Amino acid sequence: TDLSAAGNNGKSYQPALVETFNGKDTRDGVNILILGSDQRVSQESTDARTDSIMVINVGNKEGKIKMVSFMRDTLVNIKGASESEYSQDLKLNSAFNIGEQNNHQGAELIRETLKRNFDIDIKYYAMVDFETFATGIDTLFPNGVEINAKFSTVDGKKVSSVKVPDDLRMDKNGHVPNQTIKIGEQNMDGRTLLNYARFRKDDEGDYGRTKRQQQVIQAMMKQVKNPLSLFKGPEALGKVYSLTSTNMSMTEMLDLGLSNASSFKNGISSQTIPSDGDWVDNYDLYGGQGIEIDFDSYQAKLKKLGFR
Repeated sequence: TDLSAAGNNGKSYQPALVETFNGKDTRDGVNILILGSDQRVSQESTDARTDSIMVINVGNKEGKIKMVSFMRDTLVNIKGASESEYSQDLKLNSAFNIGEQNNHQGAELIRETLKRNFDIDIKYYAMVDFETFATGIDTLFPNGVEINAKFSTVDGKKVSSVKVPDDLRMDKNGHVPNQTIKIGEQNMDGRTLLNYARFRKDDEGDYGRTKRQQQVIQAMMKQVKNPLSLFKGPEALGKVYSLTSTNMSMTEMLDLGLSNASSFKNGISSQTIPSDGDWVDNYDLYGGQGIEIDFDSYQAKLKKLGFR
């Protein structure tokens, strides 16, 4: 605790919101659920949606940082909402929406749903809305984040740039302008990084988006070559922390970050569930398009990766 007191100049930072979250320990390391929400975290909107659902594992025996992304359209069984106790008939991200409508328990219902379908335990959650993400990047990385922008083909053709919706620049009539992002190495500010991470209009669709989200997190972590540098300027970190919704205290966050400082150097192993094309298209209970996967094989994969 000396560390956190010294680290935040005696200020104690609070998150914007702490939702109900019955976190559970994992056998190896600590699992943290990361959610991206399209509505301001502090507004407690009941129609909030999430298009990024990730679990990051730190402090494991291998001394690595591991990350797994769950595709939001994966059809799962959601307790109390699915047609029966066994039917996999609702999209994973609808667990967030259903949970938010029930007294703001979106993160908790995602946690329960991941446990129910993938048998994975999660200790902490952190939820960031799009605007906060952009502000956070600009605060922590004033020179932008170095990233090699990649897109799949668009309508079967190779592209050198794409036009992406620039959501944060929406005007009062609801018109969203486009931003052009070129492929290749570049430094992106928060807004560009967000637009890049949310783009899904190339031929890889949602799978491509999920992959880009992982690439963005990896690029951010790579930029923090020395995590201590983040803690030397904890004003910035505190500012970002106070805009998020999380059940982690600033102290827990600093302790996890510092005790795993060397893991940042080992790179991040990442995995997408499901893997590219390893699914069958199907419909959810409401006739929306979702993807059907083999849960046994992914439970086994998560176990092998050390997430269970």
